[in-house]
Amino acid sequence: MNMMNSAIFRTLVMILVASLFAISSAATPSDLTRRDVFVPPVTYPHNGTVWKVQQHHNVTWDTSNHPVNITNKIGHIMLRKGGLTTPLVLAAGFDILLGRIEVQVPWVLNGNNYQIVLFGDSGNFSPTFTITGSIDS
Repeated sequence: MNMMNSAIFRTLVMILVASLFAISSAATPSDLTRRDVFVPPVTYPHNGTVWKVQQHHNVTWDTSNHPVNITNKIGHIMLRKGGLTTPLVLAAGFDILLGRIEVQVPWVLNGNNYQIVLFGDSGNFSPTFTITGSIDS
């Protein structure tokens, strides 16, 4: 009885190993080239840009090298300060291939360490820029 259990165990292990090998060999390196993540660089705002609270600005990004099939074409723009993404959504639900979207500068503390985060397939950060015009000094 013990030898029978051992033989069944070995057979099950061999089936498991063969199945894992079949699954892992199904993903060939050529599959990796079919990925279509779009990472458009943010072109505005850029270093040296100064925004004033409540002004309207066009956030822009380069769409010239987009892939044919983009996994997520729905864009969102959020504000980042001091290396942390804030919960402030400046724009949402737009086509990432537009290349620009108008936003209104929210009431935030004055600072020179703001960034825009463009979400779609990935999260792309703008260079740091300044926001002024709030009541704080």
